[in-house]
Amino acid sequence: MPKKTKSIKVTDKRAQKAWLKKVRPSVYEVETKDPNKTILIVGEGQTEKLYFESFPVLTLTVEAVDLGGQSKLKLIEVTESIIENSNKDYDEVWCVFDMDVKRGETEFADFDNAIKSGKAKGYNIAYSNDAFELWFYLHYNYTDQANHRKFYYKSLGQLWQCNYEKIGKSYEFCLDLYRRLNNDQNASQKEAINRAEKLFNEQSQLEYHKQNPVTKVYELVNFLNDNCRK
Repeated sequence: MPKKTKSIKVTDKRAQKAWLKKVRPSVYEVETKDPNKTILIVGEGQTEKLYFESFPVLTLTVEAVDLGGQSKLKLIEVTESIIENSNKDYDEVWCVFDMDVKRGETEFADFDNAIKSGKAKGYNIAYSNDAFELWFYLHYNYTDQANHRKFYYKSLGQLWQCNYEKIGKSYEFCLDLYRRLNNDQNASQKEAINRAEKLFNEQSQLEYHKQNPVTKVYELVNFLNDNCRK
């Protein structure tokens, strides 16, 4: 037969029961952790979406959205709509976009106004000029020349031994970008961060569209790294 056990009444007190005096409070404290933060990253292509989703974050939930090509101001408007219609409370919102290829007065105004509008709404803006690919290029080399995006496409193609302009936007290729950069002994994310920060600091007083080359992607990368497994 199983051994009988004595139940403890609510009215029993440790001081009154000798067999309860042996019970001592644990010297260990239960560690409590804040629930994971959730961030929203809104970009204009699957390159950005798949790259940022590849970061091995532990203390963060990343929700990345690819809105496709559209005006930068429209991207800010859609971001606001996503937030308003979501049942989630995002701890941070990041908008990621680069300068339009046409580079006319209309594009300059759209670029500048989108950054101002996003900041006014409290969003973090990881903008690049001329292209998001500048961020990848900075893993290998520094440049302070206002290069057209085709320069970065060609340079990355040579570094990666592929036709980047042809396959660089494909799903399979974008899905592998983080691993490719992380495993390439010739690439350095740390150097890319330092180079990008240097470029921004040297041009931060200029109008946004006149900052070229520049990429604020390093700020988002720093944030993700802070929440990655070490």
